[in-house]
Amino acid sequence: MGDDKSKGTLSAIPLLKTNAGPRDKELWSQRLQEEYLSLIAYVEHNKKTDNNWFHLESNSEGTRWFGKCWIIHNLLKYEFDIEFDIPVTFPTTSPEIAIPELDGKTAKMYRGGKICLSDHFKPLWGRNVPKLGISHAMALGLGPWLAVEVPDLIEKGIITYKEKDSS
Repeated sequence: MGDDKSKGTLSAIPLLKTNAGPRDKELWSQRLQEEYLSLIAYVEHNKKTDNNWFHLESNSEGTRWFGKCWIIHNLLKYEFDIEFDIPVTFPTTSPEIAIPELDGKTAKMYRGGKICLSDHFKPLWGRNVPKLGISHAMALGLGPWLAVEVPDLIEKGIITYKEKDSS
């Protein structure tokens, strides 16, 4: 993450302080509040820099997340459903983000459409517990994965553009 744009993006994402996961009843609500504030800051930064590329929401407990992500390639918008659960060992363990419709279409993915982040992102996450959160997983995990994998899958003809129905 050596370029200025990446540094600017990362500096716009607040670091988290509370070391708590879903099993830590009272502390989890505090951590979840930090997660939401971090996500809001990241989304606002993305909108300001004309780089809005995902939408996320969670269940009421903040343990299951789902939404959409998209990438523009050759002036066409490719949109995908995303989902992930917060691991019980969170924040020590990062979430495993899945794009179910791409399951089996690339070697850089695990069963169930979980994107492969083990080589680059997971060591970074491990060195920065509990400072990194969901917004960091999006910025440092899913974003770079989409930027590399989706254009490659498009060029190989594995993914084709689907025009949205206007009805």
